[in-house]
Amino acid sequence: MVMMGLRTFLVCAILLTACTKSAMSGGAGGTSGSGGSGIVSGLDLVTVISGLDKPWDIAWLPNRTVAVTEKAGRLDVYVDGIDAEPFVITAPDVVSNSEGGMLGLEVDPDFSSNGYVYVCMASNEGGTTDVRLRRYTLATPNGDAEVGHTDIVTGMPYSSGRHSGCRPRFGPDGYLWVGTGDAAIGTTPQDDDALGGKVLRIDRNGAAAAGNLGGRLWFSKGHRNVQGIAFRSKDGLGVSVEHGPSIDDEVNLLVAGNFGWNPVPGYNESVPMTDVDAFPDAVAAIWSSGSPTLAPSGATFIEGDAWGDWNGVLAVATLKAMHLHIYFVSTAGKVTRDLRVIEDRGRLRSPRQGPDGLLYITNDASSPDGKVIQVAPVLSP
Repeated sequence: MVMMGLRTFLVCAILLTACTKSAMSGGAGGTSGSGGSGIVSGLDLVTVISGLDKPWDIAWLPNRTVAVTEKAGRLDVYVDGIDAEPFVITAPDVVSNSEGGMLGLEVDPDFSSNGYVYVCMASNEGGTTDVRLRRYTLATPNGDAEVGHTDIVTGMPYSSGRHSGCRPRFGPDGYLWVGTGDAAIGTTPQDDDALGGKVLRIDRNGAAAAGNLGGRLWFSKGHRNVQGIAFRSKDGLGVSVEHGPSIDDEVNLLVAGNFGWNPVPGYNESVPMTDVDAFPDAVAAIWSSGSPTLAPSGATFIEGDAWGDWNGVLAVATLKAMHLHIYFVSTAGKVTRDLRVIEDRGRLRSPRQGPDGLLYITNDASSPDGKVIQVAPVLSP
């Protein structure tokens, strides 16, 4: 554990919104208290943290302290607010290469009592590199010290760093759901004994959740590279977001089953993303990109009256296509409309709704250009 050196924090208003420390921490500075209905006619964008190195994921402690992972191997906890140096946990065993590194982040809903924070990472601690889920125990309530850590899931595959996954999110059932990548190994997605190309469903200690097929750690298989996991609170709807090969990035429902990716022999990326010939019961995507692909990454549902007609939409960051993709998803899990916004901020990595009701997005830029962007809606009657 070390304290991070001085970084630059930019507060730059774009369009109408002024950013303040209280807005980031859920105070009066945001627009979340406006309520009412309306049509989203614009978005106000504000850079609230800058000087980061490939920020990957973002989450909040119960006291609204914000935490950010950086791909090179840092977990930044902004104990004293975003205008002060964060408390930093470094992981010397992180292997930051290609698409691997310190990746997804989740705070335990019971953090106030257990201090748990979960981080996905590529690690060489075992002598050979794998992808693993590490559970940090931080001091409560501020997260300003590391009490210890435990690797609760190890052995997720790693090859060159390609297709490393790895996104953890708590579901409404109280279990951790973790999207994984296939590590560009052709046999992995359909291998019941492999943890790659799967959606895991586990408890806080890394044990299989009740109801998983055969008592395994995974809930679904046949995935290529799951980058996003999101749940909507109003109806419990869950989705995963997945990279396709040259065609067909997908948004999928979080349901049990085989999603049909089987790139063999070798690593044959010309096979269908969802191969219903090989797997007649393969679960169909609720949305696919066709060609060209977007390289979607993190996902979150945006909820609250302050978002007007966007209340309940799915927001997905895209890397190659460099925009935020908005999906209107019915309670039956059907995508009824989609659109592109925020097309001028480069490669976007992870969106997440903050406790103030606003949206926060990490980008995929290297130091010193990595940042967290705050997004607020502008409503018209």
